[in-house]
Amino acid sequence: MTTAVDELAASKYALLTTYRKDGRGVPTPVWIVPFGDGLAVWSYAAAGKIKRIRRTPGVTLATCDIRGNHPGSPHSGQARVLDAAQTEEVRRQIRKKYGITGRLTLGLSRIRRGSTGTVGVQITID
Repeated sequence: MTTAVDELAASKYALLTTYRKDGRGVPTPVWIVPFGDGLAVWSYAAAGKIKRIRRTPGVTLATCDIRGNHPGSPHSGQARVLDAAQTEEVRRQIRKKYGITGRLTLGLSRIRRGSTGTVGVQITID
């Protein structure tokens, strides 16, 4: 029997829903990789989802396609923004899972935003 973490880690995309101050959910399709006992995603450091996670760490994750369509069963979890060393590990996992597309995206992001312009986010499923 596969667990929620296994199901989400095997998926190419996940629909990450973060929550605004008023409780409204904001769904965003993201790349997802295994990280420790949970999962991790990677994002622009000044993105709205990062601001929302810092304020309210409760999130939901569901498998989806590249556009966020056809979400699977949602799984609730807790998110936290990772430090620089842990973010580098998330980048390594992205390179491994997403191959040339991941390498190109990470490389272009580093050129555009520098090494501190993006952060990793660890998600533990409840």
